[in-house]
Amino acid sequence: MDHSGHGMDGMQMDLPPFTLGRGLAFGGDPVFLIGCLLALGLYGWAVVRLRRRGDAWPLGRVVAWVLGVVTVALAMCTRLNDYGMAMFSVHMVQHMIVSMLSPILLLLGAPVTLALRALPTAGRGRKGPRELLVALLHSRYMRVITHPAFTIPLFIASLYALYFSPLFDFLMESRAGHIGMMVHFLAVGLVFFWPIMGVDPGPHRPGYVMRMLELFAGMPFHAFFGIALMMASEPMVDTFLHPPVSLGIEALADQQAAGGIAWAFSEIPSVVVLIALVFQWYKSEERQSQRADRAADRNGDKDLADYNAYLASLNARGR
Repeated sequence: MDHSGHGMDGMQMDLPPFTLGRGLAFGGDPVFLIGCLLALGLYGWAVVRLRRRGDAWPLGRVVAWVLGVVTVALAMCTRLNDYGMAMFSVHMVQHMIVSMLSPILLLLGAPVTLALRALPTAGRGRKGPRELLVALLHSRYMRVITHPAFTIPLFIASLYALYFSPLFDFLMESRAGHIGMMVHFLAVGLVFFWPIMGVDPGPHRPGYVMRMLELFAGMPFHAFFGIALMMASEPMVDTFLHPPVSLGIEALADQQAAGGIAWAFSEIPSVVVLIALVFQWYKSEERQSQRADRAADRNGDKDLADYNAYLASLNARGR
């Protein structure tokens, strides 16, 4: 099937050659545009609500959330959306940002923790938004979808089972299918990285070593996927088989570029998450040390006095 003219408005037929400036021009996809504005607005409302109450909220979390939303907007609310319907390489940039960079930044913003602190408590015997959120966090559903036995296979299947099956071509025949696929990539990224980041409360909270193992269990499959695309001797996805002539690109070369992007991007989240985990681990150890120091202060050096008394008793016996 020739997909060179797919898309709701046929704009792929006469797209000029890709440049970064053209790709980042405002595209205004309504689904992601409304979603990004809502994400910023609701987060801002929650932070203001806490501040007015006299509670602090770390600036770093606000910055992380804003950056996360901005990366989604850059990938999905610009002309990258038009080019991503016709160029495998641009589509792969969108996929990697939305599934591997944006989720990490959004999770570092701790939106669940913020919501639990900002939402009002309903009256006795009633259920408001906060109570519903707490119930969801403790539900069997959340235990399943945040467990590594579910998240790691889902993360891998979103690459191999999607791109190397007819489902990808079916979804890419329409703008709605493309948007739905990107929503799926964002959701998969959030579900995969949520237990690993460990910033927000959740049903699956492994220790730091296990989190690192979960991270590295998924990343090599991304690299292998990229290498498979780079090493292929012919185009592997029908959607990008006949790029518009106006783009001046060749399908196989574009696919190899897409593979290179997928391969290189697999390193970025590994580094970012690893830095975040080491920092969290350090802060956790620091808090435990402070708690131990406070306990020692409360005991008034009782342990030292007991030890000195023990030494004195040994000395007396020796005589």
